[in-house]
Amino acid sequence: MSPNRILWLVVKLIAALWMAAAGYAIFFVAPDESTMHAIQRIFYIHVSSAWTAGVAFFLVAVGGVLYLIKRDPRYDWAGLSAAETGFVFTTVVLVTGPIWAKPIWGIWWTWDPRLTSTFVLWLMYAAYLLLGTLVDDKQRRSVLRSVYGIFAFINVPLVFMTIRWWRGQHPSPVIAGAQPGSGLDPTMKAVLFLTWGATLCLFAVLMRSRYRLEVIRGETEELRQLAEDSAVAPASNRPFVSAVTPTGFAGRG
Repeated sequence: MSPNRILWLVVKLIAALWMAAAGYAIFFVAPDESTMHAIQRIFYIHVSSAWTAGVAFFLVAVGGVLYLIKRDPRYDWAGLSAAETGFVFTTVVLVTGPIWAKPIWGIWWTWDPRLTSTFVLWLMYAAYLLLGTLVDDKQRRSVLRSVYGIFAFINVPLVFMTIRWWRGQHPSPVIAGAQPGSGLDPTMKAVLFLTWGATLCLFAVLMRSRYRLEVIRGETEELRQLAEDSAVAPASNRPFVSAVTPTGFAGRG
């Protein structure tokens, strides 16, 4: 087994153990919230998934900028891999949010500024993923995807600031801008950052796996294009193949 493969197995093992530790901390270390009780524990997955999605979409924008500058397809592949993984984490946010909201608000969904902007973000990156299926030309597809990925990232800081700019149904922030007296219990904060670290590690594993798949796909496209170009090349440009076998002619007249 190669050293790279061993390292990759170790990284995946670390991610699995970190996620297990985070799960244990959520249920057995974090204190019970005084008003929401057990359902509040979904907060750790909900928030860490949202933050991880923000990191993923930042990498999409960075990959887009680097591709437009260097025209290296690896940056486009990295951006696409980050977008797909970030889309998954945003979906987790949109699923865990209503599960948390129903027992507390009495409703599954409301068009609150935070919820609406998050749903719009999800739609924007769904469109990013669909964009690659609508354009056949490889280079044009990469350029459009890069430009769109940079544009779509504008919504990420908007989502972050919605509960600071507008008051809605969503709770006020308890991290980075919390009102006096509304911050997290120190143990809750430690569990939150432990969970976020585990989520980031999981994101890294998923993104790398997706990137390797995109590399294989890109190389396959190049080989198929070479085969097609060879098939349509003029006969005068094709290599001469002799009809003589090692034992004589291939056939008799």
